[in-house]
Amino acid sequence: MAIISTLLKKGIRLRESLEQEYSRPLELQRQELKKLLIHAAETEIGRKYDFPKILSGFRWGESEFYERFKSQVPIYDYNRIHDEWWYKLLEGKSNVTWPGPVRHFALSSGTSGATSKFIPITKDMVKAIRRTGVRQILSLSKYDLPASLLTKGILMLGGSTDLEFNGTYFSGDLSGITTGRLPIWFQRFYKPGKKISRSKNWGDKLDQIVEKARSWDIGIIVGVPAWLQILIEKIIERYQVDTIHDIWPNLQIFVHGGVSFEPYKKGFEKLLGKPLLYLETYLASEGFLAFQALPNRKSMRLVLNNGIFHEFVPFDEQNFDEEGNIRQDALTLKIDEVEEGKDYALLISTCAGAWRYLIGDVVKFVSKEESEIIITGRTKSFLSLCGEHLSVDNMNKAIELTAEELDMNIREFTVLGVPHGSLFAHHWFIGSATEVSSRKLRKTLDLHLKALNDDYAVERNHALKQVKVTVLPSPLFYEWMKEQAKEGGQHKFPRVLKGDKAAKWLDFLVKKEVTL
Repeated sequence: MAIISTLLKKGIRLRESLEQEYSRPLELQRQELKKLLIHAAETEIGRKYDFPKILSGFRWGESEFYERFKSQVPIYDYNRIHDEWWYKLLEGKSNVTWPGPVRHFALSSGTSGATSKFIPITKDMVKAIRRTGVRQILSLSKYDLPASLLTKGILMLGGSTDLEFNGTYFSGDLSGITTGRLPIWFQRFYKPGKKISRSKNWGDKLDQIVEKARSWDIGIIVGVPAWLQILIEKIIERYQVDTIHDIWPNLQIFVHGGVSFEPYKKGFEKLLGKPLLYLETYLASEGFLAFQALPNRKSMRLVLNNGIFHEFVPFDEQNFDEEGNIRQDALTLKIDEVEEGKDYALLISTCAGAWRYLIGDVVKFVSKEESEIIITGRTKSFLSLCGEHLSVDNMNKAIELTAEELDMNIREFTVLGVPHGSLFAHHWFIGSATEVSSRKLRKTLDLHLKALNDDYAVERNHALKQVKVTVLPSPLFYEWMKEQAKEGGQHKFPRVLKGDKAAKWLDFLVKKEVTL
């Protein structure tokens, strides 16, 4: 396997992976937080919150360090840490939340808020992301794959590497920042290559990839499911073939992240000539948090020894308000205190200068011993107008089951909570070209949601009086994203729209003369 052989020749070993495999999760996280605090002790935030005092707590038992950490450092969300600290980084100041200046900022896809967020990307974070990427590549040795696969090209469909520069810092998609700094040994495997990856026009980039596609021998594709599906459809149409395997016969692996793949799977597999191995990653703008480490699992393993310290907040009404905002007195737990099968919001402290930062994702442990998680939603994407507590995980599963039962190809969907007289309703917008009765679709979806979520089932008999479904052509979803400047490989359509975003979506549909 050429990539693995190259890694080993470069002196990159499995040491970090083995260290995690044979160590207690708490011990790994304990050491990781110690490293982060030592590195940041002389920064502005380190002096304000007396990091040396927290560090002295590491001498006393397994819990004293954490008691000091959470009592001395407050919980931050993006707005709070930006307004107190990160705005200084954007002004070019050094040693604020991490040693040295920050020259790169990732523009978050902003699925939870109205505008993009500027997330600092330090040199240490770029190195950490690269190390975790290497660990994921090395984990492929556990799969039953032909030796020839990892001599093939890897198509990474991401943002432009031609970053914006304002005289002080560079900004762009995280994929554009990291792809522009690929190690030399990887560049011979990487597609679409430097020239195409610089393109800022998403439509032009896809067209250029389509024209080059036949000359490449691709074994692995990496990206957000919706955009890769669009690309593959374009390639099939351009070359008038039946499946993508007529162009790339050695394609065997699809590495995806950002959204659940299950709603896309039925339509995606119609584009294939043979099955693919699907591998999930958890690479956020704030860091590379987890990846699928073992065959035949749908869960991902948290990375516990590479620049990120994790905390877990039970996702309930005691710790979050009805808008999904965390309460300052929220209960926070370290990794040895979590329970399997419960929803937790994630706080992370990182080598990019995030401290006790609410990343916005909600996870569930499926194996505490192996630190294996699944993502169940976002803190602000749970829909709970009247106590129905509908998670993105519930939505994805219900859409998957509905598509299967009705033999539909559902490309996208989103849901809004709306008033219904003095009570409430859910309005679903589903992207599909399949002819189906709206009444039958609504009834099937509603039944699956009731079976998946007891709270939803109860509220459907009380305050949640109506479920409405509008079927739309899938391109409308992507057209709206383009209008919102959210077109491209790192962006995904929000599963729940609220507030200003919901209003913009409805206005857009009115302009398109859609009957609501």
